[in-house]
Amino acid sequence: MDLHTEPADHASVRQWNELGTVASADCILRFDHVSLFFDDDVHALDDVSFQLKKGETRILFGAAGSGKSVLLKCALGLLKPTAGVIELFGQDITTLRETELFEIRAKAGILFQESALFDSLTVRDNVAYPLENQGASKRERLEEGALEEKVREALRFVELEETLDKFPSELSGGMRRRVGIARAAVTDPPLILYDSPTAGLDPITANTIIALIVKARDTRHTTSMLVTHRYQDGHMMANYRFNSQTSEIEPAPRDSGVHESTIFMVFQEGKLVFEGTQEELQAAGDPYVSKFKSNYVRRT
Repeated sequence: MDLHTEPADHASVRQWNELGTVASADCILRFDHVSLFFDDDVHALDDVSFQLKKGETRILFGAAGSGKSVLLKCALGLLKPTAGVIELFGQDITTLRETELFEIRAKAGILFQESALFDSLTVRDNVAYPLENQGASKRERLEEGALEEKVREALRFVELEETLDKFPSELSGGMRRRVGIARAAVTDPPLILYDSPTAGLDPITANTIIALIVKARDTRHTTSMLVTHRYQDGHMMANYRFNSQTSEIEPAPRDSGVHESTIFMVFQEGKLVFEGTQEELQAAGDPYVSKFKSNYVRRT
């Protein structure tokens, strides 16, 4: 298939004028006609528009180099767009200087590709890093010993409290991802971005990672964006919930709202070519978009 072919199923993309030009009150992240061109005229992002609302989960699909990871970096101001406006927590971050981004960036957690833990720091110090480097007003409120307890609580959440004094090199790939989740969630951010959290993991470990992300979403009420190449990751996010009484992941009832609040996005060469629910993705007729759906039929 020619990946340079413009997707024919234009109806699959929710047009920006349907969203409106002004973000709603519950909007966490807004991209308004955002483009990013690199020096060699590569379109990393090409006129991307969407709104991420409070409580939503966004699953980002696309071929390698289609702009998914770039989008996450732009969302935190780590990369500046060539054109367009990005609003994070209602604030235009497009032209903010690095020092001006510190406070607002502290409200979002991110799990980088391959976890990106600091090799020279212990697990304790890796997880503590966001707490020690968040906004001064929050840092000052941490009483003596509170930071240590927050770190332990985050590691208990991912069932790795016993690894406090270990170094990343002493952990398996799956354990490093779990530490990465603990680090992303330790400040209790309302937004967490996950960049390929299951890449390179075996299916069982990958499902464990997604189960932890579901747990974080449901117990901490986080808004989430997740870049992945696995349809199973999106399926779990859209169809399962965490039961706090049994401490287990279970199928979500159709009236739970989990499915409707999980939105799938497909990128092709920097363009957002699909945006919709799992059913809409399954029904999409465009050949490129169809690469990211499954033959799975949900049973009610």
